[in-house]
Amino acid sequence: MAEYLVELPHTDAECLKALDEMAAKGRKLLKNVRWGCMSGVHTGWAVVKAKDEKEVRDRIGSSYMQAKARITKVREFTPKDIESFHKK
Repeated sequence: MAEYLVELPHTDAECLKALDEMAAKGRKLLKNVRWGCMSGVHTGWAVVKAKDEKEVRDRIGSSYMQAKARITKVREFTPKDIESFHKK
């Protein structure tokens, strides 16, 4: 399983629609999303474990949110990884 950073940008006008769609996908997904809406940054962020980007998009739900989502495969770097980068 890989980890993906999921960003769910939306406008102020789209905010309740975005929140309703995430709530409809289930409590587990909604619990993992952090929202900046109350600070005026209308974006949700989550780190999701999945086998591929398609699985992540399927979890997001509606084609509306899938089209707006930015999904980035991410990974953790260890001190050993960083040391090896310096040697390259």
